[in-house]
Amino acid sequence: MAASVAVLTIQPAIAQQPALIAKGTLTASRAGSYADLSGLKGTLENGAPANLLGGFGSGIAHISGDQFIAVPDRGPNAVPFDSSIDDTVSYINRFHTIKMNLKANKGTGLPYTIEPELEATTLLFNLTPLVYGSGIGLGVGSGEPKQNNFLQHFFTGRSDNFDIDQTSGDPRDARLDPESIRVSNDGLSVFISDEYGPYVYQFLRFSGLRIRTFQLPDKFFVSTLSSMGATEISNNTSGRVANKGMEGLAITPDGRTLVGIVQNALIQDANSGAPNLLRIVTIDILSGRTTHEYPYVLTTGSGVSDIVALNNHEFLVDERDGKGLADAPGEKAKIKQIFKIDLQGATDISNMTGSEAQTHPLKKTLFLDIVAALNAGGITSDQIPAKIEGTAFGPDVVVDGVKVHTFWVANDNDFLQNYNDVPNSNPNQFWVFGVKESDLGGSTYVPQQIPSF
Repeated sequence: MAASVAVLTIQPAIAQQPALIAKGTLTASRAGSYADLSGLKGTLENGAPANLLGGFGSGIAHISGDQFIAVPDRGPNAVPFDSSIDDTVSYINRFHTIKMNLKANKGTGLPYTIEPELEATTLLFNLTPLVYGSGIGLGVGSGEPKQNNFLQHFFTGRSDNFDIDQTSGDPRDARLDPESIRVSNDGLSVFISDEYGPYVYQFLRFSGLRIRTFQLPDKFFVSTLSSMGATEISNNTSGRVANKGMEGLAITPDGRTLVGIVQNALIQDANSGAPNLLRIVTIDILSGRTTHEYPYVLTTGSGVSDIVALNNHEFLVDERDGKGLADAPGEKAKIKQIFKIDLQGATDISNMTGSEAQTHPLKKTLFLDIVAALNAGGITSDQIPAKIEGTAFGPDVVVDGVKVHTFWVANDNDFLQNYNDVPNSNPNQFWVFGVKESDLGGSTYVPQQIPSF
């Protein structure tokens, strides 16, 4: 007998929603066009520059003022060059510090302007040795970066940088696919979620040194590892789907709890008849323990890309499809929606199968239809990127005499700034939406307080 499924009730889109108030791109730094500030020289296995600036809309987080940090994913692997390692390269994982230069617009157009400026690039490393792929039998050479030294063992996006004798939850693995980033309340460290493990790691903000690993439940790991995602998927009956692991990460404003969400259903959940069930995990930062799991059920999107805290129990979830700019020539964006959820009083599904868990879905309220809001701001659907992935709240501003909160959205351009051979056709972009109190639907926004340095 098939499991019964609860009917998920979603509040319909409201006529008024947060409006676009600013937009901008970041395509260069003082190091040059599409060059970051890592100081890395030379090229990667596929010929891409080691200091290539791109992909950093995978995750963004607000620090203070109009300063943010942004994290790229595992590196430039969208162009085929070696399928035995999923076209990944020894791109050293990093995050960027960006000053947005948010200013009131005294001319025509949107109420505010932004001119993003790259201030710093921080490389991520471990103090003790990590496990790298030898490249033997693959013809691609070792996965260990030549920049490694006695005290710095860098994380990279190479898919073969793992221990074949361990599960995917081994924190010694050098492979890292960052997807979201948040800042600790003291401003001294950052938390990064990863798709490979999946993992949640803590790094020192000003050096990039990993100082902590948060252990997730075993159900999230796969036991048979491969440098090819499709092989991992076909050879495992439980765990995260390759390249669809811990995608989003939030931190509560009180700084006590991390809230992560997977991009797609775990293999065992999908196999049990719950292909649209995504597990949310909460982690107590002080103890490091995973405390709860909650059920998020997809509406019309194919997956989730981020989650950000509205207050200590309510969150905004970025649900999307893969349609839009850089997906296919002329493709139009369709589903890029932000839903509000509340974990207070929600059912803990830690010990439930997927089929059982999906009968207790979190209530979802549509907060922002990004495609509709960008269309209203004069941006056509074919110019809205397929991968709208990074979300964050920023500083409050005044629009038409009314104080509004700012909600920031960024794209992951897959390091393909020249999509379909058109120069600068797919840049790294930021969009800023003004959130009035009336847009919150009765909720209260509580900002995270992080000191500036």
